Amino acid sequence: MEARTPVFATLGCRLNAHETEAMREMTAAAGITDAVIVNTCAVTGEAVRKARQEIRRLRRENPGATLIVTGCAAQTEPDTFAAMAEVDVVLGNAEKMRPETWTGLRTGLGTDGSERIRVDDIQSVRETASHIIDGFGTRHRAYVQVQNGCDHRCTFCIIPFGRGPSRSVPAGVVVDQIRRLVDRGYLEVVLTGVDLTSWGADLPGTPPLGDLVRRILRLVSDLPRLRISSIDSIEADPALMEAIATEPRLMPHLHLSLQHGDDLILKRMKRRHLRNDAIRFCQDARRLRPDIVFGADLIAGFPTETDAAFDNSLRLVADCGLTWLHVFPFSPRKGTPAARMPQLPGDVIRARAAALRAAGAAAAARYLDTQVGRTVEVLTEGPRTARTAQFAEVHFHTDQPEGTLLTVTPTGHDGTRLIA
Repeated sequence: MEARTPVFATLGCRLNAHETEAMREMTAAAGITDAVIVNTCAVTGEAVRKARQEIRRLRRENPGATLIVTGCAAQTEPDTFAAMAEVDVVLGNAEKMRPETWTGLRTGLGTDGSERIRVDDIQSVRETASHIIDGFGTRHRAYVQVQNGCDHRCTFCIIPFGRGPSRSVPAGVVVDQIRRLVDRGYLEVVLTGVDLTSWGADLPGTPPLGDLVRRILRLVSDLPRLRISSIDSIEADPALMEAIATEPRLMPHLHLSLQHGDDLILKRMKRRHLRNDAIRFCQDARRLRPDIVFGADLIAGFPTETDAAFDNSLRLVADCGLTWLHVFPFSPRKGTPAARMPQLPGDVIRARAAALRAAGAAAAARYLDTQVGRTVEVLTEGPRTARTAQFAEVHFHTDQPEGTLLTVTPTGHDGTRLIA
């Protein structure tokens, strides 16, 4: 019978998806067949529950395959997954990115008494270059991982224990990879990481993220679009702000890790900024680049959040001029300080999350109103879909050539996307 290629399931963030592509290449090179690899997320207790649910489903659908669990949840609680009857092998986040891990694995490992858990201390990992994937993303937008790990200890977050310390991919490696992507026809590159603004802190001379951005744009002159994923606004360096102001190929779109709009809650979260810092950053960036838009992560219902504190968070949408919101109802994560704080009732958390989402939807609709009738450049992602520089989705009435930069004039919007 012909051997089956591995089945992959990815939960969680863009970085996990990037690493799944790396594992796809490594398992192919190692000759791994008839396996199921689940790349888990640990950001909330709900994420771990979904991982367990996905594992059970995949085992039912693939009864004879070797089932391997990896990712952040596997790193932070390997025993939980090793105890599941459906699981054969548990791999840590560092182990999954090593080719020798996969060359040492063969179908059936873990079912014959072999070592089932391969999870080392992630805090000891110091590698600076991740496995390089040329072309992960869409056929026309590529995501390039330049940083991994986090040295901060926000009270709600388990990720530093799943990802380890902050470590950076050297600028020369990043530039070489982006050159290859452009040579293959990619028109947009997105820089990604766990704590992107900490890029360079572990490299010689401690270069800031802004230096990397300017170097990419200088040395890869035929790259049409460079985009930055989520950043911590308080750590935005002067070189990055200069790039925002002077580099038209740097897209006017920043996703900010804000989390809340109340100073006391921000302190209890152990964040490094206060409410006015966030507002000031948005004002400064908009002054430098008037067409810039902001997305943001916001948590609703953090422990001890009062009505007044939540109102401060709700008003932050207008005070910062946010456009695209990612709203997270607070979910206690075992092993974090926030899980030991006084919790809010679930119905209160859900109601506040809904209010934030409604404010975000209204803000997005108001922004789309301003784009109707304007001439904008878009990158087509499919025959009828595209994205503007500010990452607004555009839907076409008729088919367009894929993977091209077009100039269009939106005629309307449906509340979530522009119509052209």
